[in-house]
This record gives sequence, structure tokens and C-alpha cells, in this order.
Amino acid sequence: MTPMTADQINAFFAEGFPGRTGALVVEHADAVSARCRIRYDESQLRPGGTLSGPTMMGLADSAVYALIFSAIGFSPLSVTTNLSINFLRKPKPADLIAEARLLKRGKALVVADVLIRSDGEDAACAHAVVTYSIPPATTP
Repeated sequence: MTPMTADQINAFFAEGFPGRTGALVVEHADAVSARCRIRYDESQLRPGGTLSGPTMMGLADSAVYALIFSAIGFSPLSVTTNLSINFLRKPKPADLIAEARLLKRGKALVVADVLIRSDGEDAACAHAVVTYSIPPATTP
């Protein structure tokens, strides 16, 4: 399979997840790392004025999905088998940026970690480790 570019992944996300069109943007993806942004929206807030955990978890999961496409090519049936997240600090009400890094690419599983931060901030607000199962037709 041919690895996908960030533009190709964005096109797939727009078609495959039409309700999220424009909210999630893959800014970079190169087979070893991926950077995604989710645009801030007040609907992402929870009581206390912080961005919700599900927003950050979805961003981490999407960043690893994009990373997989950039590493092995179009594999829409790849699925999350585990996602563990630590919330480190309250994110600002701003765009969230996720930087995913490939840790292990096996025959059936891919493991990556993800740092999430608020746009304009250096300190991470969350750290996730995500494992995906890759369908046999797309394994290396």
C-alpha cells in the first residue's frame, strides 16, 4: 500500500466523517509522526470551563489513525484496541494540537504515544498511549 499524505488523509476524514468536517485538521504526517489540530468550539467545554476529556481522547485517537495511514497507507478498518490517557493540566479554551509518535509497528498492532497541548502553549495538557489493530490485508 502507498503511504498517504496529510492532504489525502484530510480528504478521507472529510468524506468518512462528514459531521467533523473542518474541526479536525491533519497538519503533518510522515510515517513516524503526525500532527493534528482540533479547532476550538464552545461545545467542547465541560463545567469549569475546561476542554472535555472526550475531546482530547478523540483527538489522540484521530492523530494515531492519521499516523497509521501515513505509515502503511489507506487502512480504514484499522481499529483502536487500547487508549490510555493521562490528563496533566487544564487546557486553555483554544485549538488543541496533538503530536503522535510511532513507538512500534508490528504485524498486527501499531503502538504510538500522543502529546496534546493548547495552541500557543509549550506544556502538554494530556499524554496518551494508543494501540491500533491493523487488518491482515494491510499488515507489513
